[in-house]
Amino acid sequence: MSTYVSTPRYSLTALAVASALLAGCAVGPAYQLPETPRPAAYKETASDAEKAAAGWTAAAPADTLERGPWWQLFGDPLLNQMADSIDVSNQNVAAAVAAYAQARALVTVQRSSLFPAVSLNGSGTRSGGGDNNPTSNQYRANIGASWEPDVWGKLRAGANSATASLQASAADLAAARLSAQGELATNYFSLRQTDAEKALLDATTVGYERVLLITQNRFDAGIAAKSDLLQAQTQLANARIDQIALQRQRATLEHAIAVLLGKAASDFTLAPAPWNVVVPDVPTGLPSTLLQRRPDIASAERRVAAANEQIGIARSAYFPTLNLTGSFGYGSNSTGGLFNASNNLWSLGLSAAQTLFDAGATRARVSGAEAARDQTIAQYRQTVLSAFADVENQLAATRTLAQQQDLRKVASEAADQVEVQMLNRYRAGQVSYSDVVTAQNTALSARRALVQSQADRQTTAIALIQSLGGGWHAANE
Repeated sequence: MSTYVSTPRYSLTALAVASALLAGCAVGPAYQLPETPRPAAYKETASDAEKAAAGWTAAAPADTLERGPWWQLFGDPLLNQMADSIDVSNQNVAAAVAAYAQARALVTVQRSSLFPAVSLNGSGTRSGGGDNNPTSNQYRANIGASWEPDVWGKLRAGANSATASLQASAADLAAARLSAQGELATNYFSLRQTDAEKALLDATTVGYERVLLITQNRFDAGIAAKSDLLQAQTQLANARIDQIALQRQRATLEHAIAVLLGKAASDFTLAPAPWNVVVPDVPTGLPSTLLQRRPDIASAERRVAAANEQIGIARSAYFPTLNLTGSFGYGSNSTGGLFNASNNLWSLGLSAAQTLFDAGATRARVSGAEAARDQTIAQYRQTVLSAFADVENQLAATRTLAQQQDLRKVASEAADQVEVQMLNRYRAGQVSYSDVVTAQNTALSARRALVQSQADRQTTAIALIQSLGGGWHAANE
């Protein structure tokens, strides 16, 4: 009868195989995507808007969808140039890039814990004492390894949590980029709106100066009262005050654009230029695609996944921790014979640790991890609800602003005609100057309201693109 003698090498191999088989015993809960409302269609989507959007297709839904150059839809070369530089110039985006790099490094750190750690050690000592303790030398060189088998899935849960956090960081980067691009476009068109209002006021001021001259001549001739002259002077001064206010507003917008581009406000200037009043038709797609298109939603969902893995990490404390160690090397009292076969040394080790009593600390940590997971679920659902509301708000604004612009155009044209008629009747002595002032103020307000309506439509289109996640291309591209 033969006898089988178990050597340390075979025992360690068997233990490693057993540990690998047990590695599938993960104690964490399986991840499930939280349920959220998913309407079949947007309530505020008008059929006319859908027809106007023909020829455009939404980008394919995906968390990692590269956002397209949506700002090109507005047809402004200078905006295109500035938006392209956001990635390399904007400091908020740069901070998000650094955060993403940090999260990626953390994933590598967490994944490394799944593999053995190998070390190489060497030492040399010389010792001695009195006559009975002669001087001696001792040299050692060995290579060692240690490994914690992931029996309960703790290490893999840590790696999965870090990976989910990395994906959330990538979504945060996309959100930061989209936010900076949207803010840049909004500020740029607001600046161009200011230029348009300034040009409008310049022309109006010239007209007021002519009216003041007419009133002055009528007053000098004794035809008009001094109150007419004072009213004309007041009206001209107020128009010039509005011009100065627009200059301040323009400077503020210019400085904001400089910051977005990562430039000092003192070194950045945007010359006045014609305003390209283009309002693109934005395709909305289906509400279900919004969950994959918006980076803030993707980020919130990935944080739920990361929090879910933390529960498994906390639960693993209920089970023992195993650690395998091994080393092989040589030891000798001289360097010449250090690596002889007769001087080799080896060791194998297995250690286990189990907490027997911690006054409920482990249970509390598990409960805390579960509560943290529930918190991220609530935040995810709130992000989804806010996203749907955001889209609906922008769709409603898009429709109503288009209707308002048509009416404001009619109102402006009518007010212009009344202004001309009142001025002619004043020259003929048929109305008082107060009627002229009222007509001129009404006409100027109507013109400025029309310009504001055009700007509102552009900024709403930008907001709608942002609320939908960005990233469209024309069908013929």
